[in-house]
Amino acid sequence: MALDLYQRLGLKRGASEAEIKKAYRSLAKQLHPDRNKDNPNAAKRFSDVTHAYDLLSDKDKRARYDRGEIDEDGNPKMPFGGGGFGGYSSGAQPGGGPGFENFNFGGGSEAPDLSDLFEGLFGGATNTRTRGGPFGGFRQRARVPEKGPDVAYRLKIPFEDAVALKPQRITLADGKTIDLKLPKGLEDGTRIRLAGKGQEGPGGKGDAIVTIEIAPHRFFTRDGTNIRMSLPVTLKEAVLGAKVKAPTPEGPVMVSIPKGTSSGKVLRLKGRGFTAKDGARGDQLLTVAIELPADDAELQKFADGWNGSGNPRAALGV
Repeated sequence: MALDLYQRLGLKRGASEAEIKKAYRSLAKQLHPDRNKDNPNAAKRFSDVTHAYDLLSDKDKRARYDRGEIDEDGNPKMPFGGGGFGGYSSGAQPGGGPGFENFNFGGGSEAPDLSDLFEGLFGGATNTRTRGGPFGGFRQRARVPEKGPDVAYRLKIPFEDAVALKPQRITLADGKTIDLKLPKGLEDGTRIRLAGKGQEGPGGKGDAIVTIEIAPHRFFTRDGTNIRMSLPVTLKEAVLGAKVKAPTPEGPVMVSIPKGTSSGKVLRLKGRGFTAKDGARGDQLLTVAIELPADDAELQKFADGWNGSGNPRAALGV
């Protein structure tokens, strides 16, 4: 008997989200194809546990799975047990009697087309997979061979690569390596479908579904398609103005600090952010932060002799 999704992760039904995540991470490290190149069974298990985690980490799909509405592949379950309408199959009945497919009303070897009769009784509803009315006329077409199961992957990519849409080299469960092209409009959680990269089936291979996870950065943060960061400057640079070097995900650039810049002022670098679905790029926003040295005798001496001007807290009513 095939393992259910919880058993694939070594868990019982009712496991918490944290337990599911912990179990997946542990198994993924053990079974990753890069660590088991000579073990095809490990690659198969890696695919199975990744698919299980992908479905159970989706709250809506997990709830539907727990209620028995979908199967381990995420497909809806047949309401009548998968054996045709009312549990009858389209082939011969027990004891050699005719089934729906070969039932003969006389006058020839082929069953008559009663679609008009059923359309009149049931409002003309038809089934795209069968011929005739809602019960498939009386002659069901042969089922189209199903493709193999899809294989689920999760890929964590560096923040800078996500901004630049840099192709990612990945190893699939079958051991093959491909360069994955990242799409415009990339988000954390974006799913990329690779046609024909899943498991083999009667109707051909299924697909590979790659879920993207964008790694956090130590000083860049995302704001829609824009990128934000804090840019430290010295007091002298802020008072007199200066050109300073600032980092961007695609390399450092020179930025002009206007004379008399205060902390909190936002400078904009056009087109240095993420790429939207329409191809337009967001900006990089630099928030100026003036940093003062802790022990600078000259600065302290200057401040002692400077009277200052105005009240910067006037807008606060104090």
